Amino acid sequence: MSSFTEHELDPAVGLPEGLPEGEFLRWQGKPVWLDLATTVFHVRKIAIYFSALLLLRAFILLGEGLPAGEIASSTLSFVVLAIVALGVLCLLGWLTARACRYTITNRRVVIRSGVALPVTVNLPFSRIVSADYRERRDGCGDIVLTMNDSERPSWMILWPFVRPWSVAKVRPMLRALPESARVAEIIRDALVDFSKTGTEEDMTPRIRPVSDSKKPSAHEFSAISGSGVA
Repeated sequence: MSSFTEHELDPAVGLPEGLPEGEFLRWQGKPVWLDLATTVFHVRKIAIYFSALLLLRAFILLGEGLPAGEIASSTLSFVVLAIVALGVLCLLGWLTARACRYTITNRRVVIRSGVALPVTVNLPFSRIVSADYRERRDGCGDIVLTMNDSERPSWMILWPFVRPWSVAKVRPMLRALPESARVAEIIRDALVDFSKTGTEEDMTPRIRPVSDSKKPSAHEFSAISGSGVA
């Protein structure tokens, strides 16, 4: 089975082909589109930027002595432009989330993505060195996977499901996960079971919290570590 498979029609949901004998599904899910729009397409930051520009423009016009009616009329086109831009970014987030599906089996993690051209990336447990998860206050979060040196996934194919700025050593990323802590536990348990088969190198995965007194617990990083996940 190749690492990257382009497909037009999935014989199994979220997979380019049916599961082989002995492999079974542990979890499937999709990213939360609003969280994806916020973290990938930065809708919130851009909305703040437009709001600041709008207030600055209104303040300048007010300083020039224009009445409120003329100020509102002159800023209307700017408001429309901001709404259109934010709408496009939200649409991109929705389309990206709609086209994506994460799959965890007893042997691998699979990321299916691609709005126009569906692509499936297989990440076998035997090649996952570590995994870290971060949970935000709303319960959504991300899981970052570190692969061994023999696995070199493409940054271009994986984007946006890749850790930002990790171009030299690409790290696949399960973004905008609902209940990310629970999904991290599922990956850990799957790796523990995988390590007991005796067909791969010895692995001792475990969950180890990483404390950070400068951040609230909802923003702490946790690591599932070992030769399987860290």
